[in-house]
Amino acid sequence: MKIIKRNGSEVVFDIEKILMAVTKANNAVEESVRMTPLQIQRISQSVEIACQEMGRSPSVEEIQDLVEKAIMAHGAFEVAKEYITYRYTRSLLRQSNTTDDRILSLIECNNEEVKQENANKNPTINAVQRDYMAGEVSKDIARRILLPREIVQAHEAGIIHFHDADYYAQHMHNCDLVNLEDMLQNGTVISGTLIEKPHSFSTACNIATQIIAQVASNQYGGQSISLTHLAPFVQISREKIRHLQGGGGPAPGGGPPGRPDHPVPGGDPDDHQRAGTLHHRVHVPERGQERAGEKGPGHDHRGDPAPAL
Repeated sequence: MKIIKRNGSEVVFDIEKILMAVTKANNAVEESVRMTPLQIQRISQSVEIACQEMGRSPSVEEIQDLVEKAIMAHGAFEVAKEYITYRYTRSLLRQSNTTDDRILSLIECNNEEVKQENANKNPTINAVQRDYMAGEVSKDIARRILLPREIVQAHEAGIIHFHDADYYAQHMHNCDLVNLEDMLQNGTVISGTLIEKPHSFSTACNIATQIIAQVASNQYGGQSISLTHLAPFVQISREKIRHLQGGGGPAPGGGPPGRPDHPVPGGDPDDHQRAGTLHHRVHVPERGQERAGEKGPGHDHRGDPAPAL
């Protein structure tokens, strides 16, 4: 079993360190309220079992929380008080500078926290390492200055996970779920230009690719869309085709009379081909990003293709 240290590196779990820490707190109290060596051994073993049951590598803070609870479960409240005081004192010392250790672990490719944080990047590539090194400085600023203290404490205790804290200082969006339905049905603005509701499936696909490209250029991480938001425009195009074949007149769907807003060949539109065009336009720009070790906008934060695409 392994654990994640405060600098992000992963090391083998060592029960002896728990035994030593609890014994030190135990020796600091009066003899009348001390625990027996057997009790200390049972506390350490119970913490080890709890860590194994997590099914993942626990952090040092999570392990120390388990130790506190185990000591109090044995009724040794004075010992628990000493242990908590020791943790607090060590925490004050660590706040002086932890960024150096985290950057060194990045260079040595031993920062497990970074590997688990975002699979879109390969931490062994030099260009990505430089980005991560800058990110460690940003995370330090976010923890010490920008984020509320209760959020930092909850993150360090494992109660919540504050994702991509290295980009928080830049006020940058991350991993968006794009609301295509609202922008296609009610119109949107792209580069200062009003884009009205499209009147065909082809135009809806073109607008969707523009929206995805605009979001990708103004945020970090993946984005997802639901292709069901394009479905209503398939029916609009089909109705236009059938209407034209039937003799023209005012076109359904709000388009110009007698013709769709884009030329459509006779018969039903090739919906599969248009959907393929959407997929192609979204994924082709990714190739340059992937060469640099980073996934493009069509991937989610785990590095897998986004479900909707």
